[in-house]
Amino acid sequence: MKALLCKQFGEPDTLDIEEVASTPPLGGEVRIRVRACGVNFADGLMVKGLYQVKPPFPFSPGTEVAGDVLAVGEGVTHVQPGQRVMSLFNWGGMAEEVNAPAMLTLPIPDTMPYINAAALSVAYGTAHIALAHRGQLQAGETLLVLGAAGGTGLAAVEIGKVMGSTVIACASTPEKLALTQQYGADYTINYTTENIRDRIKAITNGRGVNVVYDPVGGSLTEACLRSLAWEGRLLVIGFTSGTIPQIPANLPLVKNCSVVGVYFGAYAIHQPEILMDSLRTLTTWYIEDQIKVPVTQTFPLAEASQAINALHNRQATGKVVVEI
Repeated sequence: MKALLCKQFGEPDTLDIEEVASTPPLGGEVRIRVRACGVNFADGLMVKGLYQVKPPFPFSPGTEVAGDVLAVGEGVTHVQPGQRVMSLFNWGGMAEEVNAPAMLTLPIPDTMPYINAAALSVAYGTAHIALAHRGQLQAGETLLVLGAAGGTGLAAVEIGKVMGSTVIACASTPEKLALTQQYGADYTINYTTENIRDRIKAITNGRGVNVVYDPVGGSLTEACLRSLAWEGRLLVIGFTSGTIPQIPANLPLVKNCSVVGVYFGAYAIHQPEILMDSLRTLTTWYIEDQIKVPVTQTFPLAEASQAINALHNRQATGKVVVEI
């Protein structure tokens, strides 16, 4: 089978497509013929050796896939060969086949295209767990989404609307902001041309926002923290800006607000039932047409390194998927 391989940490364009052996699933595993693999910012970090998880060489990037079950290992009963599934794991998705943990593998409906299923797990799972579980977003509250035109940002926009909130989408270009409006954003802020704090005050009549969804970091984090309402929640999702912000500790004190970390992948280890319940909810919402799970760009496996580069260099909007 063919796989995109990383043999040493470096730039994504150093990755090669090579033939590797196909191995049968072990107990508790599912062998999947991969049809689509979602691309995430973490893939570029992992290839560069900058991610908190560092796989042994050689490895294939890619943590979320959709495809067909080829075989199941001992003890696996909830999926069968031939069934359409989506799955999560630490790495290995950018390959024609992968052995995935059965406990993180779910059937998908026949009406759900592989590319949408591959786009759901990480971006939408992160946004849903962040907003519903960690942020306790309530209907009628105001949600501000940074990086709102990215994969996980656009997911937060859609999910925020399903949960009954007023959504303020923040992005760096008019084109990106227009994309967020297609998926439900009530208000938009261009943080390259507008003062984000002034705009938040104007939109909320000075009350501030209840929840901030922040996958960007950098200088925007403190500005948004200062714009939180009383007992607001700042959700720390990631740092696509490349800068980890320093947060003045007096701000959470005087606002009685919370700074809440969200590490989606850790739920697979510590509380997998929360993760899987989230994915079941999201799949139901997709079937009911409450969320669209848009895929804005696809690449073939032969160009998977370009897909990683596009995302890591912030040249992509929405969700990027590799078709295999």
